[in-house]
Amino acid sequence: MTDHDSTYAAPQTKAARHALITRILAKERIRSQAELREALAARGMSTTQATLSRDLVELRATKIRSAGGAQVYAIPEAGAPGQVHVGSPPGGSLAEHTTTRLARWCADLLVTAEWAGQQLVLRTPAGAAQLLASAVDDAMLPGVLGCIAGDDTVLVITRTQDVTADVAAHLLALADPAARH
Repeated sequence: MTDHDSTYAAPQTKAARHALITRILAKERIRSQAELREALAARGMSTTQATLSRDLVELRATKIRSAGGAQVYAIPEAGAPGQVHVGSPPGGSLAEHTTTRLARWCADLLVTAEWAGQQLVLRTPAGAAQLLASAVDDAMLPGVLGCIAGDDTVLVITRTQDVTADVAAHLLALADPAARH
């Protein structure tokens, strides 16, 4: 049984359904539309398969292969292009900028990290690089200039060689199951 929001109540609107789908896919590993319909129903949101299919297209949900090999739905969140960080000032520690999303995608998707100079290459399962790159961008890690993602490779460009090594160590630590509480 999954951890459902027992006090969750929402109108039966498209916006509410989209928000709930996004919340579910952020917390659970959903492998099929049938599983997603069940998770929605458990939270009081009923929908048809056709509507759910349209919702997933509108939300840009795709199936990715998790580190364990299972195909699961994921929704890319808004990336950081042009984003102005309104929380803590630029700089700070990597831990202060680590989002739940970044920690999850590192744990689920990061396979390896190699670096040379100011370039860090992250490897993911096929089809998952965009999600990890988006999470790195969204976290606005200090010293990271940006990311470019392919199918299974993310190139992270940093300001200095020291930052590159620190970011690599931080992301690998997030991916290490032994380091998780």
